[in-house]
Amino acid sequence: MSAFVTDPHATGPEPPPGPLILTADETLAEQLTRLCAAAGAEPRLLGGAPPPVRLWENAPLVLVGDDLAEQCAGLPRRPGVLLLGLDLDDGEIWVRAVRLGAEHVLFLPDAQPWLLDRIADATEGVGPPALTVAVLGGRGGAGASTLACALAVRAARAGHRTMLIDGDPLGGGLDVLLGAEQAGGLRWPDLAASRGRISGAELAKALPEPHRLSALSWDRSDILTIPAEAMRSVLAAARRRGGLVVLDLPRHLDEAAAQALEQADTGLLVVPAELRALAAADRVAAAVRIRLADLRAVVRTPGPSGLTAADVARGLHLRLAGELAPEPGLALDAERGAPPGLRDGGPLARFCGRFLTEAMPPVVAA
Repeated sequence: MSAFVTDPHATGPEPPPGPLILTADETLAEQLTRLCAAAGAEPRLLGGAPPPVRLWENAPLVLVGDDLAEQCAGLPRRPGVLLLGLDLDDGEIWVRAVRLGAEHVLFLPDAQPWLLDRIADATEGVGPPALTVAVLGGRGGAGASTLACALAVRAARAGHRTMLIDGDPLGGGLDVLLGAEQAGGLRWPDLAASRGRISGAELAKALPEPHRLSALSWDRSDILTIPAEAMRSVLAAARRRGGLVVLDLPRHLDEAAAQALEQADTGLLVVPAELRALAAADRVAAAVRIRLADLRAVVRTPGPSGLTAADVARGLHLRLAGELAPEPGLALDAERGAPPGLRDGGPLARFCGRFLTEAMPPVVAA
């Protein structure tokens, strides 16, 4: 047991805070230490109790073996205390959990997957998940990719932690729209084999970072699909970082796009104010609403037949998120590698500013 014990009274630089493990049971200590290592965490392991109050209060997560539950019961109440049971048949453990102020009672190995995620969350400093916005076109060429890029660019310029994920393999690549096709970093083919839990911080560091945002797009290879499980893992990691995640998704939903919609909070359906576009968008909306309840219309105006933005939203039975007027110079900007949303007074910037003000908490300066 001594190989695992950290001296709480040792002098020298304070190590980075990790989970605090409190148990004298060697088997449980081995299990918990192994789980922490798998999550990339460096725990503090103490075989005596109670620990110094500063360790108890400052640890991001406290894992208490039931053998020390009674000794720790007098410590200050705090969130993030988990009680690890040693005997499945001991009904009194629930009483000890109440005295300890534990959030959960767990038994290994059954609770191992859940506990691994909880340790990893604590290690990453996970707060509220990112607002995740899926952007789709009601018909081909509606401008969904343009809006997705603009939303991410404006969010990053406003100081929000932002990740832009290209879920449309046939869309030409959002890295091109961002002027970042030559930027170093991972693309979807590098992540297609991803399974299980991915570190959100490590993912962000591995991606290109044009215009102060993290961007996951496609390369120019012939790989045009990714497994739904890879999308699930990557998007879950992105959401754990907090801030804003913007998804550019295809109208024809493959398995990966369907998985992305299930993790999204809000959807924006971009629809030109045209009768044929309205008919096409109705079919897209029907497929999306199976997986995402909050779908809103963004209407490009003016239209040739006099349809208003309200008419289009009403015809689709969707809430109107806003309308987009034509933006002169947008096509030329794209050719020059300047992303949509950079023009402060343009229709895209105005729409994105209003949307972000309503949807995102204000950024507090450090």
